Amino acid sequence: MHTVSTAEERAAQLGLVIPDYANPPYGERYGTMKAFHREGRTLTLSGITPEDRAGNKVFPGRVGSTVTLEEGYQAARYAAINVLGLIRYALGSLDEVTGFVQTLTCVVVTPEFTDVNLVTNGAADLFVEVFGDRIGRSTSMGLGVNTLSGGNSFEMTAVVQTRSAFVEPAA
Repeated sequence: MHTVSTAEERAAQLGLVIPDYANPPYGERYGTMKAFHREGRTLTLSGITPEDRAGNKVFPGRVGSTVTLEEGYQAARYAAINVLGLIRYALGSLDEVTGFVQTLTCVVVTPEFTDVNLVTNGAADLFVEVFGDRIGRSTSMGLGVNTLSGGNSFEMTAVVQTRSAFVEPAA
């Protein structure tokens, strides 16, 4: 009996539909930016929101007003699936990740909403499901904010460690 052991196998078993950020390239709608930065074994990802490749937003608005806690959790989970797409775009495979170092999440909330962590757990839980507890857990910070680009309710960035070091091509 085969045990699901790799991140790619777990993502497939979970039925995740992971977007391809190669075409069109990630970030074109938002201006001057790059999708990721690689230095040595560290991969830093740009901010990613719960949107599909056509720009359709998942649960836009404000948690505590137009978006429920449960919808916020789902928006965070959707954004985390998009993070998987950026990882594949940068590394070719989820199996290249050896550890999540840090995540920074922003949740648009009403002033009285204080359960930001319960929203951001949507992303954190997904990373543990795909990568396992040892690799998928990260240091993290979740911020409640007033607004995000395009009316999104959630945005996150991540820093991960990779199996192999990136070597800058010779000029």
